[in-house]
Amino acid sequence: MTKREGKKQEVRAMFNSIANRYDFLNHFLSAGIDYRWRKKAIKLVGAHHPKIILDVATGTGDLAIAASVLNPFKIIGVDIAENMLAIGRNKIAEKNLQDLITFETGDCENLHFNDGTFDAVMVAFGVRNFENLEKGLSEMFRVLNNKGIAVILEFSKPTRFGIKQLYSFYFRYILPFLGRKISGNSSAYNYLPDSVGEFPAGGQFLHILEKAGFHQTSYTQLSFGIASIYTGIKIQNDGTN
Repeated sequence: MTKREGKKQEVRAMFNSIANRYDFLNHFLSAGIDYRWRKKAIKLVGAHHPKIILDVATGTGDLAIAASVLNPFKIIGVDIAENMLAIGRNKIAEKNLQDLITFETGDCENLHFNDGTFDAVMVAFGVRNFENLEKGLSEMFRVLNNKGIAVILEFSKPTRFGIKQLYSFYFRYILPFLGRKISGNSSAYNYLPDSVGEFPAGGQFLHILEKAGFHQTSYTQLSFGIASIYTGIKIQNDGTN
């Protein structure tokens, strides 16, 4: 990242540049395990029977599409990278989900929705890309209605001996090499391990969620800690949204 360019602008440019190869690389580099992670996240969302869902940093819309099985009234996906959204719009057209899912270009740290609009807010592999993490989480909290749930799927760092070393080697050397070769972007897949390494995972992230206003926070590690799902509930005792 240059001094002239903030993280938000860098992330937008990076994801716009790899949009055409993003889905393939996601599934290929994770050996398809990302599908299972999303299903687990959607199961947690579904337990609250949401009717209106916001998918923050939706990218090409995989999580929004996965949430269609919950039969909500509406799913809205927001992302700053228009090229990613264009791929997502093609996908929902192929699946005939245009009446259920809509995508909008927008800043996840400055959402244009009214307070208390959504029953659930979810995000997969996006919060570590926020320029201001606390602001982004506060916006997610604001647009949730009372007793609404936030479900956040994000990479984390394994701590078990053996798994930790293998993961570190793959993430630091194999993944960036394959990512560069397939996507043609020399920096995007170096950014991934760097951003995961800087992310405040586990209990540190729960503390930030609570600071943003969430209650009943918890997290579950997936695949030996390669990823984690975090949840939080918006609870306001005065009965307002």
